[in-house]
Order: sequence, then C-alpha cells, then structure tokens
Amino acid sequence: MPRHIGTRRSPLHTPEEAADAARSIGMRPGFRLVGVMTYEGQVAGVPDTSPAVRMMKRASMHDLATRRTALVDAVREHADLEFVNGGGTGSLHATTDDPTVTELAAGSGLFGPRLFDGYAAFTPRPAALFALPVTRRAAPDIVTLYAGGYIASGPAGRSRARQPQPAYPPGLKLLSTEGAGEVQTPVRGNTARWLRIGDRVWMRHAKAGEMCERFDAVHLIGAGGTLETVPTYRGEGRNFG
Repeated sequence: MPRHIGTRRSPLHTPEEAADAARSIGMRPGFRLVGVMTYEGQVAGVPDTSPAVRMMKRASMHDLATRRTALVDAVREHADLEFVNGGGTGSLHATTDDPTVTELAAGSGLFGPRLFDGYAAFTPRPAALFALPVTRRAAPDIVTLYAGGYIASGPAGRSRARQPQPAYPPGLKLLSTEGAGEVQTPVRGNTARWLRIGDRVWMRHAKAGEMCERFDAVHLIGAGGTLETVPTYRGEGRNFG
C-alpha cells in the first residue's frame, strides 16, 4: 500500500524566526543545516490570465527578493549554507536575477504540461503524454475513451485548464458537458469519425503530479529511439497528500 506522508504549513514567517530555527538545528547532535529552499508559489504556480495577475507577480518577485536576502543573511549567522534553492517552473526566468539564489528548481513544468501554456514569459515544449483506448462510438463525431479523469490540483474553472487535453491525433476536444471522467472521457471532432474501437488517443496532462499519482511507471523515449522505464513515486510505494 502507498505510504502517506503528511505535510503542514511552515511556522516560519520572518528572518528572526528562521534564524531561531537555524540556531536550534545547529544545537541538535548529529544535525547540520546546509541549505535553504524557497518557492515562489504565488508566481510559479499562477498563469498570466490578466494584466492584474501579471502586475501581482512582478510586485511579488520584487518583494520576495528583499525578503529572501534578509532571511538568508539571518540564517547564515548560525549556519554555513552550501546552497540557497529557489524557483518553480513559472518563475525561473525571474529567480535567475536574484544573486542570493545559488541553484534553481523546476517541477512539473519540465514535462511541458498544458497548465504552463498560460505563461507569457516562456513557451513549454510538451514532453509527456498518456494514452487512452477508444471503447465506444457515441455518435459519428464522438468517441468515448476509457477512464482519463486525471485532474490537476486547484479549481477546474470554466477554462478547464486543469483537465487533460487530447493531443494526438489532432482535431479532438473534450465535451463541455462532461469533460474528463474517472470512468470515461468522451471526445468530439472530425478526427473521431475514423477512429476505431481499440485505437489510442494521446492525452496531454495538466501538471505532472496527477500522472505520477495514477501510474506506477513512465517510459522515457530518447532522441535516438532508446527506451527506459522508471518508477514514479507511486511505483516506489509513496503517496504525498
């Protein structure tokens, strides 16, 4: 059975509190604080859906640069830090300007999922897909796919940005009245007219987490056609929630 690992919000909100935590860690036998990780969630995880959002993100990055510098300086009073981690896929382009940060981190954006299509600063190249078989023909231009309701965290909304999206063959889209479901996913389009029972429709996921939660392994295809299969964290018996 997957092992659940609980999470909680950090109790540290000021440089002084971070310094106290660093001091406490340094006093514990067998422990040494070597790094600090920061994450610009309000920037990295928010698409550029409006001018107001873009303005909020710029202001957040300006504020964060000041706050992160103060935090790191406070922690360095009690620990010899080897690295300061920062980023998130959606903010990498801005985090690189912060001299306090020594290394960058990117998450599901490495796969180029559709949630990142809404960012103005970069254009992702899709690198991960999952396939669903056609199980039923509901109408000449509608086929039903098996399962497929792998929804990303957060509100789905009218844009359906957190649902998977038909990618190949092109010319298919989800039905507005149903979307992607845990039992079936109907898709519509002229392409559906020549799809047969058993054919596969390749879907592009919204983020990476829902794919790694649902599947035990992913198949990595190299540029030369090489294939390697590696386990997801689900495949390793873990479940983060």
